[in-house]
Amino acid sequence: MLVVATAGHVDHGKSTLVRALTGMEPDRWAEERRRGMTIDLGFAWTTLPSGATVAFVDVPGHERFVPNMLAGAGPVPAALVVVAADEGWMPQSAEHLAALDALGVAYGLLVVTRADLADPRPALARARAELAATSLRAVEAVPVSAVTGVGLPELRAALDRLAAALPAPAAEAPVRLWVDRSFTVRGSGTVVTGTLGAGRLRVDAELELAGSGDVVRVRGLHRLGEPCQQVGPVARVAVNLRGVARDRVGRGDALLTPGRFGTTDLVDVRLVGDPVADLPATLVLHIGAAAVPVRIRPLGVDTARLRLSRALPLLVGDRALLRDPGRHRVAGGVTVLDVLPPPLRRRGAAATRAAQLATLDGRVDLAGELRRRGLVRADDLRRAGVPVTVTPVVGQWLADPEHWRQLGRRLADVVAEHAREQPLAAGVPVEELRRRLDLPDRALVEALVGPPLRLHDGRVTAAGPQVLPEPVLRALALVGQDWATHPFRAPDADRLAAVGLGAREIGAAVRAGAVLRLPGNVLLPPAAPQRAVPVLAALAQPFTLSAARQALDTTRRVAVPLLELLDRQGVTRRLPDDARLVVGAGEG
Repeated sequence: MLVVATAGHVDHGKSTLVRALTGMEPDRWAEERRRGMTIDLGFAWTTLPSGATVAFVDVPGHERFVPNMLAGAGPVPAALVVVAADEGWMPQSAEHLAALDALGVAYGLLVVTRADLADPRPALARARAELAATSLRAVEAVPVSAVTGVGLPELRAALDRLAAALPAPAAEAPVRLWVDRSFTVRGSGTVVTGTLGAGRLRVDAELELAGSGDVVRVRGLHRLGEPCQQVGPVARVAVNLRGVARDRVGRGDALLTPGRFGTTDLVDVRLVGDPVADLPATLVLHIGAAAVPVRIRPLGVDTARLRLSRALPLLVGDRALLRDPGRHRVAGGVTVLDVLPPPLRRRGAAATRAAQLATLDGRVDLAGELRRRGLVRADDLRRAGVPVTVTPVVGQWLADPEHWRQLGRRLADVVAEHAREQPLAAGVPVEELRRRLDLPDRALVEALVGPPLRLHDGRVTAAGPQVLPEPVLRALALVGQDWATHPFRAPDADRLAAVGLGAREIGAAVRAGAVLRLPGNVLLPPAAPQRAVPVLAALAQPFTLSAARQALDTTRRVAVPLLELLDRQGVTRRLPDDARLVVGAGEG
């Protein structure tokens, strides 16, 4: 389906032209018919010579109803610029053209109406001159008379050519249907209409109402006045909704594929039109069928940050326009560059951001997004309209490769610095590393850990033996002298304190493998279990705890945990009567 919006000055014959082409009455309200002018949006359709369907969104031409005009034209891919031969180019002709140009509408036709009342050539020449500097400069022109029918066959043929020239819509894209009308049908409930530019709508499908996040279900679909089970782009569509009251949805709202869009009230944009520095602080942003007041913060020569009065489901590359309602004019066109802009809190941040925005053109670029952001969640990029084709480093997190390498180097440096400053510590806690590296998620720290680093018990350390400070080595040497004569005797608290081995020093020695710590803070030489085996094997099997204690020349405090360790290692086996035997010695 070709969907076309009319545009042009009030009373230049837009509705009359649509009526002549379709045989339908686009002016829906009695007040519009009484006053002879379109006030709100009208809709009509017909079949072209090729068999294709063209649907018209007939918009008001009076300057008081420009917001209504923009609600209809915003989501539509093509426009009919209508100029009357007997009046020529007029103020609303200029404002409508400025709006279409700001929105980037490049497909359409120039139609000079009332060719029966005046020579169309002067109006056509002036209109051509006005279109020459806009996005519609290359459109075909057709003079017609809706009264006599002159030029209507040529216009229908031109519409067919226009339909063939339009780029193929993205049928598999997520749905973002801007609502331009909302009403209630008795027995059916809430119905909304809009122009489906991408994606597919199906009966019984779930949609998300932008802003509230409410999930609604499609109860029914109408296309060209007929019920259908599915609608693809581009199409005028009426959607009967289940699960939403009439007062919960209206013009400017959007129905979305669930989970595929985010909403934002802060965007960075590029503007074409009035100089950014000359813009008033507050304007109205028109996008899709929405009209939202915005506050403007200039950043660069042609870039700015917009603060929206309400959040909208915007995407990178969206086209919109800024309008000054007080002066009844279009201030400029907008290309959305970033829907997830960074805060500008530090001195110089705005200038840095302006330089960054100067390199963007509104085209989606995954590599560029990762380069600018360093780290970003995959779903955040998808909801901003950026396709994600790379694998996350962990969970949902995507990383720029070079930034990720730099983080790995910084992690190693922080761990090494911590080891130098706190040689007795058991590594750096993951949470501390998250803060030091300014990372948003602990999982990123864990994903960064790799040789020569290791993660153990929530701390990151360097792999390999721990280098103990000299005072600890001296203290261990003193204890080692005790072990030289009594290898199975553990130093008591007084002896540990005397040589300077506190809890931190002992913990470091254990991690370094310099001592073996058994339950009860029993410290032995690292090889004590292996040295105990031949001593115990020489006993009559099975042996008692008392016999083991005497053979090892140690205390019960040491013998109990040492034997339990050997039990766990499978070297000894404890019998029902609490005696033990060395496995493989004295059995059978």
